[in-house]
Amino acid sequence: MDTIDRRLLELVQEDATTPLAQLAEAVGLSSTPCWRRLQRLKEAGVITRQVALVDAERVNVGVTVIVSVRTAVHTEEWFERFRATCEAIPEVVEFYRMSGDVDYLLRVVVPDIKAYDAVYKRLIAGTNLHDVSSSFAMEQLKYTTALPLKYAL
Repeated sequence: MDTIDRRLLELVQEDATTPLAQLAEAVGLSSTPCWRRLQRLKEAGVITRQVALVDAERVNVGVTVIVSVRTAVHTEEWFERFRATCEAIPEVVEFYRMSGDVDYLLRVVVPDIKAYDAVYKRLIAGTNLHDVSSSFAMEQLKYTTALPLKYAL
């Protein structure tokens, strides 16, 4: 990956609908070589998909809840059941297995506390959990989907 690939990635991370001619001009290429680079990045799995980012407030899921989960059970069977439970709850938009004191971390988006309570009940009904701790975000200070590219090889 060279500086042109990195610049292309920066541009499409900012706006994937940028016309090819504009991308090509921004990186100093003609359209065909620029298109080839983008195709190569897609084929290599660097660009995995193109999506539209939706405003959470406008679709009434403006409350973000960070959920820390601890479990006393660490079997593959338990994990697969917990994963299936989390995947079945659309309000769970991120799901991580962690190191340290917390076993799993979830990011949940809902319209209000009542809606979160319903998510919580679905979460605990699906699996045996040792401890669930929920923190409500008071204010979003930074949010981006753009990845840093200075480490890209």
